[in-house]
Amino acid sequence: MEINSEIIQKNIDKAKTGDQVAFTFLLDFFWNEVYGFMLKRTENEIDTEDITIETFAKAFDKITNYNPEFGFNTWLIAIAKNVHIDMLRKKKSSLFIDITDEENDHAFNVVDETPSIEDEIITEQNLSQLLNYIKTLKPAYQEVIQLRYFQEMTYQDMAEQLDEPLNNIKIKLLRAKKLLAETISKKKNKKLK
Repeated sequence: MEINSEIIQKNIDKAKTGDQVAFTFLLDFFWNEVYGFMLKRTENEIDTEDITIETFAKAFDKITNYNPEFGFNTWLIAIAKNVHIDMLRKKKSSLFIDITDEENDHAFNVVDETPSIEDEIITEQNLSQLLNYIKTLKPAYQEVIQLRYFQEMTYQDMAEQLDEPLNNIKIKLLRAKKLLAETISKKKNKKLK
């Protein structure tokens, strides 16, 4: 079957109603285009994979805002560019901190930079809390989060280990991240009430 603009538009319309098959079709059809475009920009496969996944996550969350006057691939590329810019800003802000001369002098007087016992306890509690949130997900989602973020596997390595198609891994991780974010948000909102 030849895929034309009419088939693409039908899948976009179905995706707007929450049709998971349509989301999968769009992800499969446009993944290589977005990934290839970003790989040329970043020259880093891991960053490119993260940007591409984030692009589709944002696109699928905002698909009702898509304007069919523009090509869907053009819309995805615009989102990918913005995700990449955001990533660069985050990296840049974490690398550069403005300090005064006085603060600079104090920095040389620091004796020990190892985390205190309190810092370690806080870190362990945060990690423990995150792990508890992850445990609320279905086992398949727990597994992809574990492999990607704790074992730092590439999508391809995950696909091989789980013996699943690469696109299934991408979709599963996309859903897992979204569900995890929703779970964390719900728990935090309950605490605020």
